[in-house]
Amino acid sequence: MKMQSLLLSILVLVIFTANAQIGIGTSTPDASAKLDITSTTQGLLPPRMTTTQRDAIASPAEGLVIYNTTTKGLEFKSSTGWVSLTAVNYPSVLIGEQYWMEKNLEVTTYRNGDPIPYVTDATAWAALTTGAWCYYNNDPANGSLYGKLYNWYAVNDSRGLAPTGWHIPNDDEWTMLSYTLGGDAVAGGKMKVAGTTRWDFPNTGADNSSGFSGLPGGVRGTYGNYGAFDYVGTDGYWWSSTEVGTEVAGYRFVNFGMSIVIWNNDYKARGFSVRCMR
Repeated sequence: MKMQSLLLSILVLVIFTANAQIGIGTSTPDASAKLDITSTTQGLLPPRMTTTQRDAIASPAEGLVIYNTTTKGLEFKSSTGWVSLTAVNYPSVLIGEQYWMEKNLEVTTYRNGDPIPYVTDATAWAALTTGAWCYYNNDPANGSLYGKLYNWYAVNDSRGLAPTGWHIPNDDEWTMLSYTLGGDAVAGGKMKVAGTTRWDFPNTGADNSSGFSGLPGGVRGTYGNYGAFDYVGTDGYWWSSTEVGTEVAGYRFVNFGMSIVIWNNDYKARGFSVRCMR
């Protein structure tokens, strides 16, 4: 009889627990919540793990939430991959009808939270056919000045190089920027930060009247040596999302000795700055 009573009590407890709401810190959980946690002195701490550990989770359910210690942010699992929940404010400037980031891109992860490889070795960089980033001359101090350099494979990666709500401009959008600023012949000067603190002398025509705040971040990849660095202080290069051929993609650049902005295309293995728009 005692055993029957015990089993009945356990059954009632299981049924009650399965259907009841749970309140922690409150005796009256909200009717819309299965779990209601109330506190003014403590928070909710989700599982913390690296990207490698996250990717080792077997069949993660949609809606699963973790804190990624590699990217330093909350992430949830969507139907297309892991998505960052960490909001980042990117200051923008309105030029004509286009909103541009005020600074060069500095992300180290794709939009879904996957890390972008940081490649310093010159030989390894030159051989890449997948996305990567670096600092100019592999010096983090240059990153704080000019942002990061990315190859075009990172620009074109389906996981998204631009943060949520932003995109990498295509050639038509770059052309519209030039048109808004009075045409290619003068647009470069209006895009460059004035003076010779960052730009080499004479920094022709530079007045930054557009607010674009272009800086001479240089490139990674000289002709014949795609792992080498050059042109910091003299040139600012920015990728376009427009592919021109199997091995080349479009870009824009401005120079310390000209007011013009120049369109060209080059090998995807080179490292250029990236500027986003929304």
